[in-house]
Amino acid sequence: MSLFKSKSPVAGVVATGSITLISRATTLTGDIRFSGSLEIEGTIHGNIHADGENAQVRVCETGLVQGEIHAPRVIINGRVEGDVHVAGHLELAAKARVVGDVYYELIEMVMGAEVNGVLHHVPKAEAQPVTAQKAAAEAAVSDSAMAALSS
Repeated sequence: MSLFKSKSPVAGVVATGSITLISRATTLTGDIRFSGSLEIEGTIHGNIHADGENAQVRVCETGLVQGEIHAPRVIINGRVEGDVHVAGHLELAAKARVVGDVYYELIEMVMGAEVNGVLHHVPKAEAQPVTAQKAAAEAAVSDSAMAALSS
């Protein structure tokens, strides 16, 4: 028998890859793109974009994000000032404070959590085409910008 028992994650989802920690004494300015798990105890002034189906953002009690979050799984127990886009599971813990709109497929909200914005349920079937359309639009803008530079 083992002294340490492992706890199974909620809904069987585990972030794979590396863990990136923004510690309490850290302030980061700029956008972040990552895969794996991003743990935020400090402050981020910028947008967060997760790559991969199992990527996870966790805003801890002391964490502050001033910008948008785009990820498949998000756990908030700190403060987010910006829109939150979650393709999968969103968990709002007791000390979560969100000032902005929340787009989610699945949501879990504990008593005490606050959302000062609009909750938008986005079924998974609708979330994928929006992402593909946005990527195509960004590519078109990029292509036209490159054409303008080369002439």
